[in-house]
Amino acid sequence: MGINHTSEHLLPDEAATLTFAAGFARALESGLVIYLQGDLGSGKTTFTRGVLQGLGYRGRVKSPTYTLVESYPCADFTLHHFDLYRFVDPEEWDDAGFREYFGSDTVCLVEWPEQARALLPSPDLELALSVSGTGRHYRFTAFTEAGSSCLARHTTQAAASC
Repeated sequence: MGINHTSEHLLPDEAATLTFAAGFARALESGLVIYLQGDLGSGKTTFTRGVLQGLGYRGRVKSPTYTLVESYPCADFTLHHFDLYRFVDPEEWDDAGFREYFGSDTVCLVEWPEQARALLPSPDLELALSVSGTGRHYRFTAFTEAGSSCLARHTTQAAASC
């Protein structure tokens, strides 16, 4: 599979989003950068909560709207969940020292990446979420080989669990 591989589907409710995200967690590997796109209320933090549940994290998962980043130590990597909605100036990125959070031993989920896009590492994957009735429509797009491999693993795992 090449770069720009996409996957999309409809998730009928929050429970389906959590289940989908928990399944996606099994395809993650350290070093990935994933942009989470969508309007307020589209399910970005719900998706992150499901990923963390799938990774075995049992603590409270909260939106980093005010803290800008929440970090969760997991078995194989640390997951950093960023919410850049409140960024006014992209230079805040450097001032906050966030560049140091991205590395080979982390997975970074970034909400509102457009607030600091010029300073952010490029994404391996982008997840676009939108409201569709009472559910959510998702579309993953892979931009790197690592992102494409992650999507391929997830697709294979999802097909095997049907």
